[in-house]
Amino acid sequence: MMIEIDEVDDDRLGDYRRLSDPEYRTALESEQGVFVAEGVFVIERLLASDLQIRSLMLTRQRYERLEGRLGRCTAPVYVADQPVMEGIVGFPFHRGALAIGERPPPAGVAEVVSGARLVCVLEGIGDHENLGAILRSADALGVDAVVLDPTCADPWYRRSVRVSMGAVFSVPMARARSWPDDIASLDGCSIAAMTVSRAARPVTDLESGRWAVLLGAEGPGLSQSARSIADVEVTIPMREGVDSLNVAHAAAIAFHHLGVR
Repeated sequence: MMIEIDEVDDDRLGDYRRLSDPEYRTALESEQGVFVAEGVFVIERLLASDLQIRSLMLTRQRYERLEGRLGRCTAPVYVADQPVMEGIVGFPFHRGALAIGERPPPAGVAEVVSGARLVCVLEGIGDHENLGAILRSADALGVDAVVLDPTCADPWYRRSVRVSMGAVFSVPMARARSWPDDIASLDGCSIAAMTVSRAARPVTDLESGRWAVLLGAEGPGLSQSARSIADVEVTIPMREGVDSLNVAHAAAIAFHHLGVR
């Protein structure tokens, strides 16, 4: 259902306002159980998923590009000129494509890791872009489930969804409630804690099997309580003078060695 929008103050577009205000968006999206998908490619993945879509807002050019994929979509599709769209969202917005989706019901840790061969477990990943990049690698490189600790950023926040390139729509995911107790026994997976310690085993020494890769925040790394439940500590060997990688890059290396099947 294509609806042309000519006015910035159209009452039907409240879901799209103040996109650059984190506090407002966090409160709104949490209360209503929604998320924002941004960009043509991400919206294409959303349309192909089983998630419910509340509405889309597109420029005319983006509507023409996506029109052929909208056949099964029953949500309203608002079409606006670029200046009107920018007035609604509150900042210069050049991607020209937004959608509001409904978050899936929260899953439990035991539910998402059941039968998983490779699990990604994250502690303290507060940066939305790092989280999105980790999810993108997880989707591409054979991770079966992702578990977040209580302090990790919201994977459904707009920036995480965008950087994940829509991987958040397809990777089974749960947030632990009791940390690290909820991951002490992950359905028979051995737990490998990633560290920068040169005394740790190279991650490439790990043999195939059922693994949970445990990664912590940049800077502090993993807490001692999280490290204490690991079966082994592993690292990525680096040349002298370089002490660490971005956590998303480190995750991708570990996933590539243990996943991709």
